[in-house]
Amino acid sequence: MTETPTAHTPAQEQARTQLTVPAQHPMVTVLGSGDSLLRVIEKAFPAADIHVRGNEISAVGDPADVALISRVFDEMMLVLRTGQPMTEDAVERSIAMLKASENGTSDGPETPAQVLTQNILSSRGRTIRPKTLNQKRYVDAIDKHTIVFGIGPAGTGKTYLAMAKAVQALQSKQVNRIILTRPAVEAGERLGFLPGTLYEKIDPYLRPLYDALHDMLDPDSIPRLMAAGTIEVAPLAYMRGRTLNDAFIILDEAQNTSPEQMKMFLTRLGFDSKIVITGDVTQVDLPNGTKSGLRQVQEILEGVEDVHFSRLSSHDVVRHKLVGRIVDAYEVYDNKHGTENGTHKGGRGRSGHKGK
Repeated sequence: MTETPTAHTPAQEQARTQLTVPAQHPMVTVLGSGDSLLRVIEKAFPAADIHVRGNEISAVGDPADVALISRVFDEMMLVLRTGQPMTEDAVERSIAMLKASENGTSDGPETPAQVLTQNILSSRGRTIRPKTLNQKRYVDAIDKHTIVFGIGPAGTGKTYLAMAKAVQALQSKQVNRIILTRPAVEAGERLGFLPGTLYEKIDPYLRPLYDALHDMLDPDSIPRLMAAGTIEVAPLAYMRGRTLNDAFIILDEAQNTSPEQMKMFLTRLGFDSKIVITGDVTQVDLPNGTKSGLRQVQEILEGVEDVHFSRLSSHDVVRHKLVGRIVDAYEVYDNKHGTENGTHKGGRGRSGHKGK
């Protein structure tokens, strides 16, 4: 994208810039269907005037706004050059990243294009990529460290991205098998009350892991891989007494481990293996009085070499936008009232299942 020099009008303290979209990029890919992408940018910079004529885009307004608008379009063009389409969500996240960088609240040099074009895994006609800066750093940490903790609220992609990295590692022969595990702890119910065999009782709690696998692998190949032991999905209790070599191991819902279970799991690490532990410390379903191993382990292992803690927030939620607002609303309420998830600590009923 070519850009004319920014002109300043001292009397009004305004700036103007003009951008030319290269002919190889149809304007609909830049502006969006029905100008949907353009409207996202206009909403983010309401004081600026943005006009489109042919393949020319001009912006007039506060110098800082105009500079950011120019950067937004430049980042969009870098993404479009890779053949990846821009979405409204991607434009919103790009603007948020650039504003954070401009305000000095970003703590790294990564650009929106670098985040949005990092391919993790291509499968079944689509590519899995990080969507936020923290997600990119989480994925990068998995590459660099042997043990990585992904800690954050629901919908931030903690487990899904870890699964994608596990499948990538298996396909590139970095590991010989994938082991997926969860503690069989649930809120308000007990497994013993459910009908069926032990496997049938536990299966619902492992179902989210199966669902992610089906997104990333040919469904017909999964039973074969599981029968061969290449992929294992099992409750955490099945890990006791084992040494896991040449494996990519994911512990999901780790907030529901006790300190003893967390230590047991971490010491299963064998040679040429990698561990990713994911969880949300605000959604603990352990019996009253039981500490969460995920909460405690942060105090024990923070700063230990080759162990990394990636922390995601409501800004990294990639589900419906309302999910991020719900997470923030609960946090504000809890901070104001000294509660956890809207319930009093140490109370009875559901609140009595909150770990310390």
